[in-house]
Amino acid sequence: MKPEQLDRSRESFSAFRDRLQPSATIDRYDLLLEDLFLIRNPRFKFIKDHTNEVKAFSEEYAAGKPTEEVGEWFFFPWNSTLAHYLPHDEHQEIRTARNRNIITKEEQEKFYGLRVAYAGLSVGSHGAMTAALMGGARRIKIADPDEVSPSNLNRIRSDFLAVGRKKTDLVREYIYQLNPYAEIETFESGVTEENINEFLKDMDVLVEETDDLEIKIRLRLAARERGIPVVMATDNGDGVIVEIERFDLDPSTKLFNEALGDITLEEFKSFSPHELPKLATKVAGADLVVPRMLLSLKEVGTTLYSWPQLGDAATLSGIAIAYCLRKIALQEPLGNGKLEINMDAIFDPTYNYADATQSREDVRTMFKRAIGLP
Repeated sequence: MKPEQLDRSRESFSAFRDRLQPSATIDRYDLLLEDLFLIRNPRFKFIKDHTNEVKAFSEEYAAGKPTEEVGEWFFFPWNSTLAHYLPHDEHQEIRTARNRNIITKEEQEKFYGLRVAYAGLSVGSHGAMTAALMGGARRIKIADPDEVSPSNLNRIRSDFLAVGRKKTDLVREYIYQLNPYAEIETFESGVTEENINEFLKDMDVLVEETDDLEIKIRLRLAARERGIPVVMATDNGDGVIVEIERFDLDPSTKLFNEALGDITLEEFKSFSPHELPKLATKVAGADLVVPRMLLSLKEVGTTLYSWPQLGDAATLSGIAIAYCLRKIALQEPLGNGKLEINMDAIFDPTYNYADATQSREDVRTMFKRAIGLP
């Protein structure tokens, strides 16, 4: 489902509105034009009285037409709302004006042109939404088979009205309302062996955030074959572990940066189920996972239903993903690696004390022994 845009060559605005019968109409084109005026005339930042200038700008812009006859109208069927937007280029101009010059105009265009496939929309939803918020990645593919559960709402940016709804729907609707000119292809069954080729077709980057280790491997093998870089952010207590695999720069890069060696699908399928926690820990990075996470993993299936995840870490993951996507789009330095964003190491003044360091090492050593890691 996508927004329906008024086609003035075939239908008048009044006919469009009468046909769709929206429950709500949002038309603040006056504010859009005022914003556009100020962006193009920055000297008025320090000249507060600009009423006459904005009025003249708006009248010239409309060229004698009623306001409803300029710009673009979009109807969003999921909430029966009709909304008035600036044309595409001007919409992108006002949306990204406050990015400049941290992101230059030329850099913004490259970022917007990046084509990204997002597999997994818990943490992945934060990456997709943050990149869209920053004016990046107009064309995306999103994949996730799951619906929102109540326990998802400690980390997915939504509310209890979303319970039972498809995660793909929530991400798609948010991005379309932010930018109705986006191009979004949805894979509501998630990524499968059957659709993986279509999912990665014509994409520049893969953001991989699935829970299925076999799909993680399949996606990387397919990405490496196509020379598509992979970015993965794993929430880790209050921090994040970021995995970057630059298959575009070095096709010989090992999956997960050699965390599982040069594993093949056949080798993976030969592992018994009790080996999977060990493999998953190696993928995440046993020497980086915070102690409380490691201790919690031992409780899954007894005192805990699933492994713990926090909203601040999911949000931080989205920031890290968007940052990496922009670096790739701009062809700026971003190499292979498993990197840690550790909030405790940044803010806790006792983090590097000898006893604190030893305590973390003791927990990691104990956990690795328990699951058979050296």
